[in-house]
Formats: sequence, structure tokens, C-alpha cells
Amino acid sequence: MLTWIIVILLVLWLLGYFGPNVFSGIPRSGNAIHTLLVIVIILVILNLLGVL
Repeated sequence: MLTWIIVILLVLWLLGYFGPNVFSGIPRSGNAIHTLLVIVIILVILNLLGVL
């Protein structure tokens, strides 16, 4: 379950980061990209430590 959340957040981050350059219909998301990246990194670290 946690792995799927990490994958979904990572895909959303990639879409937000590269999306506006590739597809003109995707708006720029600003700080939300960095927030998603921080959440993904925290979840990965917690998963590696065995907390979650």
C-alpha cells in the first residue's frame, strides 16, 4: 500500500515538473511539485527504516 502511494506521488511530481514542457495543457504547479517531492522522500526514508 505504501509503495503505491509513493509511486503515485512520484508520478504526480514528474507530471508537474515535466508536464508543462511536454504538454501545453498542463498548468505550472509551482511549489506543489517540491511539496510532493518532499513527501515522497520522507515516505521512502520511513519505509527503509521500517517505521511504516
